[in-house]
Amino acid sequence: MKIMEFLNSQAISADLQSKMKEEVIAELVGLLIDAGAIDKKHKNKILEVLMAREALGSTAIGQGIAIPHGKSEFVKKLVGCLGICRKGIDFDSLDGEPVYIFFLLIAPMDSVGPHLKALARISRLLKDKYFRESLKASEDKKMLLKLIQQEDGHLAKL
Repeated sequence: MKIMEFLNSQAISADLQSKMKEEVIAELVGLLIDAGAIDKKHKNKILEVLMAREALGSTAIGQGIAIPHGKSEFVKKLVGCLGICRKGIDFDSLDGEPVYIFFLLIAPMDSVGPHLKALARISRLLKDKYFRESLKASEDKKMLLKLIQQEDGHLAKL
């Protein structure tokens, strides 16, 4: 599975403004709403799902990365967005470090395989320190999208 199969190219931000966990999750969901991937009337329910998942344990996996995710009846297919927070956010990360790179995923209720494949793909993509630093240094969403597409294509060849 490629990142571009679920990452909404319109739901990307190179400059998230939030300073707290709940705020950044809401800002990311807002990207999906603005991109038309989620209906605005479902925002609160989706936020509840994502925050309930965070309550089970932080989705910040270390090395400045968080992958908030959840399942919702309000999406028909796996959707994702990407955001970069320049200052970093305390996200209860496993390594105690701030988070700069956020991939948010929302999967349909009956989705198991695609959801797990997407999480694995993102983790694999972000293992490369140089790639993480390139994402963090991106000046705009166009540059972020180009980096993701290039790396996605490179991984597909491996």
